[in-house]
Amino acid sequence: MERIYAQTFLPERPRALIMRAMESHELLREVFQKASPKQAAAEMGLSLSMIYKWAEPPASTSGATNPLDRVSALVRCTGDHSIIQWLCHGAGGFFVRNPNANHPHPLHLVPAMNSVVQEFADLLSVMAAAASDSQITSTESKSIRARWEELKSVTEEFVQCCEEGNFREIKKVQPPHK
Repeated sequence: MERIYAQTFLPERPRALIMRAMESHELLREVFQKASPKQAAAEMGLSLSMIYKWAEPPASTSGATNPLDRVSALVRCTGDHSIIQWLCHGAGGFFVRNPNANHPHPLHLVPAMNSVVQEFADLLSVMAAAASDSQITSTESKSIRARWEELKSVTEEFVQCCEEGNFREIKKVQPPHK
């Protein structure tokens, strides 16, 4: 009996779960289909027409620069992603930076998985060393955070490779002859 690895077990890209790239006004239009623009205007102290203008394409004469475009421009011109981290934290989450797109993706599944496991081991090592004296200093906390961010990035790269089918097919393993 022949066993096939990787190709059998890697799921197809879950298309419904991955947000397609969209313009900010398109996202706001979707948001305002689920949430009340009138309530948003009232809570933000803005006119209802301003809220509706945010959901219009900027090329149109009535489209207004929306807050998403302004925040995006602020991050782009400052190069500081702590703004995004702050927004994510306020929403009960965290920002995970995608891996550098210039790095070639791992082509083999096992080495890619090993990278994730190694980063996790490195994080545990830093945590154990920091906690060895039953206290964690500010410097140790920063070191733990840095390892954690690296682990998230390496794991994201692995997941992206899985989604894109970006691993070479693993050779079929023939069972030993008896």
